[in-house]
Amino acid sequence: RSPDGRTAEEQLAAIRKELAPLVQQVREYWRETLLPLLQQQHIYVLDYEQLDTEQRRVMREYFENEIFPVLTPLAFDTGHPFPHISNLSLNLAVVVVDETDAELFARVKVPPTLPRLVPIPMQDEEQSPEHVQAFVWLEQVIAANLSMLFPGYKVWESYPFRVLRDADIELQEDEASDLLKYIEREVRDRRFGVVVDLAVNPSMPARIRSLLLDNLEITSQDLTVIDGPLGMGSVMELHSIDCPDLKDAPLIPHTPEFLKRGVDLFAEIQRHDILIHHPYDSFNSVLDFINLAATDPQVLAIKQTLYRVGSNAPVVRALLQAVENGKQVAVLVELKARFDEENNIVWARELERAGAHVAYGPISRKTHGKIALVVRKEESGMSRYVHL
Repeated sequence: RSPDGRTAEEQLAAIRKELAPLVQQVREYWRETLLPLLQQQHIYVLDYEQLDTEQRRVMREYFENEIFPVLTPLAFDTGHPFPHISNLSLNLAVVVVDETDAELFARVKVPPTLPRLVPIPMQDEEQSPEHVQAFVWLEQVIAANLSMLFPGYKVWESYPFRVLRDADIELQEDEASDLLKYIEREVRDRRFGVVVDLAVNPSMPARIRSLLLDNLEITSQDLTVIDGPLGMGSVMELHSIDCPDLKDAPLIPHTPEFLKRGVDLFAEIQRHDILIHHPYDSFNSVLDFINLAATDPQVLAIKQTLYRVGSNAPVVRALLQAVENGKQVAVLVELKARFDEENNIVWARELERAGAHVAYGPISRKTHGKIALVVRKEESGMSRYVHL
């Protein structure tokens, strides 16, 4: 129970009660504030029903050439099990009827490999075509052309829905004798996590909602009804539009003056401690510190914690270089960095193969600290340099 005595179910119910209005508020702000502001800048995000005849012809052609080849409709009936609905995927629940008027349910996954916002030609009386940007939602283009996917059937209705699965990795200390293999297995199984939320539009009728709830093995308490687009993160695609005057100026991190001069970093640290404020001060100073330690012939050892290194990991490459140069390298890798577990597993194995000493954070807690210790042999004896 929580400190106020609530069970886990009671806590989740209270959270959902507070969250639901905020989710709808996002859609209202999009519809009532952001869309008009975008239109003032000749940027339009339209619903399919707003398209004219020529725009629909262009979208039909786009569907035939770009969308249709990657779609795979999956039917659900007595001979076909309910398809697996992947986490965060956007889908269409489609009802078709055959020549006997028998209903058949099918699921069409909206391909995440295609842009969610599909560019369309647009006429604007105030601007020439090259200065006008217009888009329509991908799922609406698919819904308008479903007849091509179901030849011989009448497409009766279709509704978008989105599923959220539990992607958390639960560690049981008595089960995880090999933490690396345990995390690796849990990451593989993550896509089969239990469904914790089904998002639909108000237009979806009760019978389709019930069909989805039953087959996803959840209840109406796990249902979120959203009046607006599902999965609003896709609107970030608009950021790729070449309109620098509508964007915040990029943050260019500051490089301390002494680093610009190319000073001896070890000598500078010996003289005084150095305070770096990230992200306002460039993280390159830390990379320079590790790279210098990896190549300096007087450095004997590097010991470091790694929490979230990502797929492009210059710090790890520097540590691998240090191993090649004969340094003793010891690394504590936190395998439980959420949604970075796979990257951390890959780099942990790479470091082990190279000959580094690799340990993993304890099961009961996360090692979030960013620490590097460099041991250097100098005339006065052994010196230790720390990034903390």
